[in-house]
Amino acid sequence: MKLNGKEKRWILYDVGNSAFVLLVATIIPIYFNYLAGKAGLSDVDYLAYWGYAASICTVIVAILGPVLGTIADTKGYKKPIFMISILIGTIACSLLGLMVQWMAFLIVFLIAKVGFSASLIFYDSMLSDITDEERMDYVSSQGYAWGYIGSCVPFVLCLVIVLGSDTLGIRMETAMGIAFVLVAVWWLLMSWPLLKNYEQKYYVEKKPHAIAQSFKRLGETFKNMKEEKQVFMFLLAFFFYIDGVYTIIDMATAYGSALGLDSTGLLLALLVTQIVAFPCAIIFGNLSYRIRTEKLITVCIFAYLGIAIFAVFLKTQLQFWILAILVGMFQGGIQALSRSYFTKIIPEEHSGEYFGLMDICGKGASFVGTTIVSIVSQITGNISMGVGMIAILFCIGIVIFLKAVSMNRN
Repeated sequence: MKLNGKEKRWILYDVGNSAFVLLVATIIPIYFNYLAGKAGLSDVDYLAYWGYAASICTVIVAILGPVLGTIADTKGYKKPIFMISILIGTIACSLLGLMVQWMAFLIVFLIAKVGFSASLIFYDSMLSDITDEERMDYVSSQGYAWGYIGSCVPFVLCLVIVLGSDTLGIRMETAMGIAFVLVAVWWLLMSWPLLKNYEQKYYVEKKPHAIAQSFKRLGETFKNMKEEKQVFMFLLAFFFYIDGVYTIIDMATAYGSALGLDSTGLLLALLVTQIVAFPCAIIFGNLSYRIRTEKLITVCIFAYLGIAIFAVFLKTQLQFWILAILVGMFQGGIQALSRSYFTKIIPEEHSGEYFGLMDICGKGASFVGTTIVSIVSQITGNISMGVGMIAILFCIGIVIFLKAVSMNRN
């Protein structure tokens, strides 16, 4: 099935921002471990502080997301706010290499992650503007698929620079600085076609005091949410199951490093995750034409429950590679299908507003998982015990999602 120009430009942004996602999942935690080790932090404290940073970031985005999303629904506002978010993320990303003290590094990383996360609210809400309903599952899956494989290009270059720093005759800090700038430039370049050509198809007419009007519309949406049971129940289920997914993404490398696994092996394993995720995301997109989206999402949630349980017993490098492959098989499917399913059940002209609310229940809610992992790890002194708590999130998510599906059929 051919993609049109609008769909291709939209997908290109996934290719761009996914380079930052892969950097956050791989090199950044390892480099933070390096900085934390120089400062004398223990492995448990390192994992905990990394988890707390991820939690703080998602709380900030959860607070700002619905407000910014509602403002962006106003005619002519979505693209400029989207551009500002990208600039905040890319500039902060490029500055990470200058941060050689672990706390300063975490603060700048938080700014970059907030810019990135905010941009996704507007990007996801653009799906209804660039394609029609019957193609949404397919286009959304294509976005994640090409994002996975496209992000490997700057990532491989970063690996060559970082792992070969001695051969190149440069310090580790310098190599990391080059890697951060490289990813920031890639992210910005891949964003340009969408920024240049995007047109907001669905919107709310601009009125005086647009910001105040946006808060008013957001309040009305919260009031109406009780009546929109299908949307409410899906968001509640999404809160739990995607929380588990993002916690695994945010903390996989940090967990492996804390277990003492080889850094190079961790990086290569997560590169394999991206490669496996590429065809699997496309497969899920194609399956959506023959199998109901709800059934495919259910399969993905059960698969992630198994992955979370497997992670508790992870001890060796080989087991981490198996974990990486399993995550790659279902990661694109659960993210892409959730995005397209939600797009189908919300009003198009309020897409930014609703995706802002979805961000509370998704990335904005992932502070629950990262915080639980951090607290349980510190209290028990057992990292695996903390990671095991993620399975509970998937169990709750499955129950509520199945209930939401049954209510929709009724």
